[in-house]
Amino acid sequence: MTDIIKKKVLLVDDDSFLLNMYMLKFEKSSFEVVSASSGQEAITKIKEGFKPDVIVCDVIMPEIDGVKLLEMIKEQHLADGAKRVVLSNQGDGADIERAKKIGVDGYIVKATSIPSEVVRLVQEILDKK
Repeated sequence: MTDIIKKKVLLVDDDSFLLNMYMLKFEKSSFEVVSASSGQEAITKIKEGFKPDVIVCDVIMPEIDGVKLLEMIKEQHLADGAKRVVLSNQGDGADIERAKKIGVDGYIVKATSIPSEVVRLVQEILDKK
């Protein structure tokens, strides 16, 4: 019997209700999930050794916004090889353009995607080589 290697996701959102809901959805889809409620906590978890396959984060957060967080992770080579996905209610062009400039792998608008769809979209991004 072969062990299925679970994909590791780092979920970053300062809204604990949404964070818990998305954690549950990803876990039910056989992901190993680690969560962080701030950008600084996310950086700490990576520096402490968590190696995510994908980082999914909100844009609007205190201290470090999500796009800045993903940019810092890239610049500091903290999770090389990890896909970077923005999950936000911010669907305006300026935010999407800012995220594209730093090379995110996906931008999902919360308001237009149900949680199971978010998991499916993240899985599709992971499946792309």
